[in-house]
Amino acid sequence: MDGVSIEAARETLSGIWGQAGVTWVLPVLLGLGLAAATGLRTFLPLLMMAGAERFGLFGLQLNDSWSWVTSDAAIIALGIAAVVEFVGDKIPGVDHALHSLGLVARPVAAAVAAGGLFATVDPTTAAVAGVIVGAPTALAFNAAQGGARLASTATTGGLGNPVLSLLEDLLAFFTVILAFLAPILIPVLLVILAVVVFRLARRLRTYRERRARPA
Repeated sequence: MDGVSIEAARETLSGIWGQAGVTWVLPVLLGLGLAAATGLRTFLPLLMMAGAERFGLFGLQLNDSWSWVTSDAAIIALGIAAVVEFVGDKIPGVDHALHSLGLVARPVAAAVAAGGLFATVDPTTAAVAGVIVGAPTALAFNAAQGGARLASTATTGGLGNPVLSLLEDLLAFFTVILAFLAPILIPVLLVILAVVVFRLARRLRTYRERRARPA
C-alpha cells in the first residue's frame, strides 16, 4: 500500500497537467478531502495525516515546515484530543458545545491540514493555499452537520444524536482514507457526501415539521 495510491495519482496528474498537477492539483484534491473530514471532526483528520507522514503510509508528503505535526508531542496531543472529541460528541449538551467550538476550530484545523499538503511550495504560499482550500470546505461541512444535529435534536430530543455522531465519525474516517487511496475521486465523494448530509438534514426537518402539526 505504501506510496501506491498517491504515487499513481501523482503520475496521472503529472501526465495531464505537467508539474502543475503535482504542485497544485494533487494537494488541492487531498486538501479538499481532509478539509471535508475536518468539517465533521476537528482532530481525527489531522491525526491521520500526521500518522501517515510519520510512518510513511500512502506515499504522503508534507511541506517541510509542517514537520512539527509529526512530532511525538503533536501526535500524542492530537490522539488525546481526537478521543476526547469522539467521547464528548456522544454526550447530550457537550456535543453542542463542541459544535460551537468547531465553528472556529474546524476551519483552522482544515487550513493547517490542507496547507501541509502543498509540499513543494514555500511555507507562506502553502499556508495561504491551505486557508483557501481548507477553511471554506470545513465551514460548509460543519454547517451541514450543524443543520442535521439541530433537526435531530428537535425530532428526537437529542436521543438520536449519538447515533448521528457515530455516523459522522465513520464518514470522517473513510473520507480521509479515500483521499489517501484515491485522491482523484475526491470531487465525486464530496458531491455524494454533501447530498447525503443535506438530504439527511432535510428529512429530519420535514419529520419535525410533521410532528409539530396538530392531529
